[in-house]
Amino acid sequence: MPLKRTTSQDSRLLPFSCKLLALFLSYTTWAMGISLASSKSWRVWELKSDTISEVFIGLWEVLYFQKINISSSNVKTPVYSIINSSWVVSNAIWYGQDLILLSNFMKSVVMVFATVAMMITWIRAPYPEFLRLCYNISSFFLLLSSICTLTTVCWNYSAEFYGQTTLEFPVGFPIAKELITKKRFTYVFPLGLATSIVSVICASMFLSESFLLREWIQEVLNDLASSSPVLS
Repeated sequence: MPLKRTTSQDSRLLPFSCKLLALFLSYTTWAMGISLASSKSWRVWELKSDTISEVFIGLWEVLYFQKINISSSNVKTPVYSIINSSWVVSNAIWYGQDLILLSNFMKSVVMVFATVAMMITWIRAPYPEFLRLCYNISSFFLLLSSICTLTTVCWNYSAEFYGQTTLEFPVGFPIAKELITKKRFTYVFPLGLATSIVSVICASMFLSESFLLREWIQEVLNDLASSSPVLS
């Protein structure tokens, strides 16, 4: 049943600016997740080589700059290589691909429900139960996506710096694992950590609004029950 809201009752819910901030954060986490997925800096290795000094490894693609002698001058040319079945890749990367894709899909679902909730709030449509459903779904998927993202970046970091590197380049690849001299700490780990934190903050804001809506609905129903005529 549609429930009309009064100004005094609206004041007990989160301010519109807070709801707008939560929507903005949901879009921000999605953008951060896309940046993580497209990054080629999940692992950055420095090599002892005259032609290739460093290699950038992403979840799906590898990038390195190869020196080519052109007219007696060395020119660095970017070379891209897709990670496929010919590569021997660690579980941190294989499962990381699925976890990041799942996380970004859930963030896309959050954006849809959060946007719908904002539109309903903007036009002041009297459907608080549907609003609660949108907020609960958004919170649930945000928390799950934060777990997926945090698991992926922590697993990759621990496997890279505290485990044994199992990544093997395919036959004919101009780089050998034996040439690795240094493994760099990149922005991927702090970006993944920040993405998870922002997701949790956003989920908390949605949950708070859902809780306040539940209290508001109960109050409205109690007012309707007390003001309705008593049947003899």
